[in-house]
Amino acid sequence: MQLTQRQAQILKAVVELHHATGRPVGSKLLVDEGFVDASSSTVRYELGRLEDLGMLEHPHTSAGRVPTDVGYRIYVDTLMDVAPAPRAAKLVVDDAGARIDEALRETTRRLADATGLLAVITAPRASGAVIRHVEVLQLQPNSLVVVVITAAGDVARHVVSTRVPVDPGLVDWAGEYLNERVAGLSIGEHRLRARLAHPELSPAELGMLSLLSPAFDELDDSRQELHVGGASMEQLARHGGDVQRVLQLVAMLDERRRLLEALRPMVDRGAPSVHPSRVRGVSIRIGCENQMPELQRLSVVGAAYGVDARPLGMVGLIGPRSMDYVLASRVVNLAADGLSDLAGELYGAR
Repeated sequence: MQLTQRQAQILKAVVELHHATGRPVGSKLLVDEGFVDASSSTVRYELGRLEDLGMLEHPHTSAGRVPTDVGYRIYVDTLMDVAPAPRAAKLVVDDAGARIDEALRETTRRLADATGLLAVITAPRASGAVIRHVEVLQLQPNSLVVVVITAAGDVARHVVSTRVPVDPGLVDWAGEYLNERVAGLSIGEHRLRARLAHPELSPAELGMLSLLSPAFDELDDSRQELHVGGASMEQLARHGGDVQRVLQLVAMLDERRRLLEALRPMVDRGAPSVHPSRVRGVSIRIGCENQMPELQRLSVVGAAYGVDARPLGMVGLIGPRSMDYVLASRVVNLAADGLSDLAGELYGAR
């Protein structure tokens, strides 16, 4: 979407002033404070044009305007300052001798303190998800349940319904095969996938294993831990109920998996992000770009960290759409780089 130089200047000023004041921005403020070198009537006209383009909106009867999701997206993509951040603030505990979970908790706290936003870090679970035992039971002719138990005590229970009755002998075979061939393997490793789709198996056997494989996918999803920090609760509270709703959400254990699912697209460093930031390696999802309903009036700034090309998790910030995207992007980028360095020391050369 092409903007004139003046329109871009006005949009940038509205975004940054709305963040600074928390109020709608009008033409008088833009002119009186010297953000735009033009008359008030000209600025009012340009504000109207930006509103027609869907980048600004009136929150109420005030003469001022606030950015929309589209306006914030244009700002993030083309207008915000992307100069690298100074490395003065130490965000990551870089002592490889410290416990990794303690380092992640401390890093989460520092992120929250540095930004006044809700900080989240995902990481592989310290306890490995190694398969210990698999049970395959036939509840009814058309209904099966598979239970996967890991050495760490995690349990996945998946119910399968079929249109035609399942051969009980095939059910017994599946239980024996899985305990013989996948017990002792780690969830997510290549050998597990290979044994669930072994070319020497018959079509019926392969079909049965494909019905049962979602149970392993559920355990794979649960392998990430979520560290949450929001030290500056007073600062968050002034942004209104949207952030409070997320604070309530992440405090509920049952919702953490959903939040992990919402953050997962930011973890894969090998795939291009559909919502990239202009800061290298950082992705930003604004408002309705988030699939999770509770996040659709908020923004998420995140970046993956890992060793070499293998992502281990993500570091992110959740806050109001009026957040300081420059600061959030820089801090997230610094934290992701620091966590990658730490992971390299702990898990091998980076």
